[in-house]
Amino acid sequence: MGMPITIEIVSIDNETNIVAKETLDKAFEYFNYVDETFSTYKKQSEIMKINRGDIKLQDASEDMREIFKLAEITKRDTGGYFDIMNRDGTYDPSGIVKGWAIHNVAKLLKNAGFVDYYVEAGGDIEVSGNNSKREKWAIGIKNPLNQDENVKIVRLMSQGIATSGTYIRGQHIYNPHDQSEVFSDIISLTIIGPNIYEADRFATATFAMGRKGIEFIERLEIIGLEKLEGYIIDSCGIATMTSGFDKYL
Repeated sequence: MGMPITIEIVSIDNETNIVAKETLDKAFEYFNYVDETFSTYKKQSEIMKINRGDIKLQDASEDMREIFKLAEITKRDTGGYFDIMNRDGTYDPSGIVKGWAIHNVAKLLKNAGFVDYYVEAGGDIEVSGNNSKREKWAIGIKNPLNQDENVKIVRLMSQGIATSGTYIRGQHIYNPHDQSEVFSDIISLTIIGPNIYEADRFATATFAMGRKGIEFIERLEIIGLEKLEGYIIDSCGIATMTSGFDKYL
């Protein structure tokens, strides 16, 4: 997937450790499958075959068709600010696949009987239960103006957290309503949700909204969607958070 992946399972005895090793092997095998299927950097991935016209979407795998369906739902939920179609008419589902894959691995761990675990890919994280100190998982939000420090530490038990921004990969996010827009005001936006799938799918879209993205997150519950919390940092280093974000600090 072109990014580091970390999984931690908190186990307490040798028998559990054996099961944990087997589960970890399955988890990384799944991540490899996701990479081979959805990578836009591998010519023989399924998404690249779709982009070349070698495969029609109706003939694609069940997972591919699910991702396209979820992307369409997210496009609707965000007023069109999420769109997997590139400027050139090809598809890049990366903005939804990563969170979806992490969440699926988290479900794999849960189904294997684990309660306390941490799954992270490229900075997007889902946690469950407690860490090895029997405390909530402590997650740092990096300062986009100085990545050697954290501006906040949030403490999570069974949530997902995702960050979108331009401070690492540059202008890789675009506004589907104005593809010429350059993002220079907001440089980091972090979303906390009930799982990483929900957090990740809204993080990209709300970043594309600019300053009004944090307002959108604040009123999600009003428009009938899952309540999320958000934290944005602008180019001057000034942060704005939603009304319930501080409960995680």
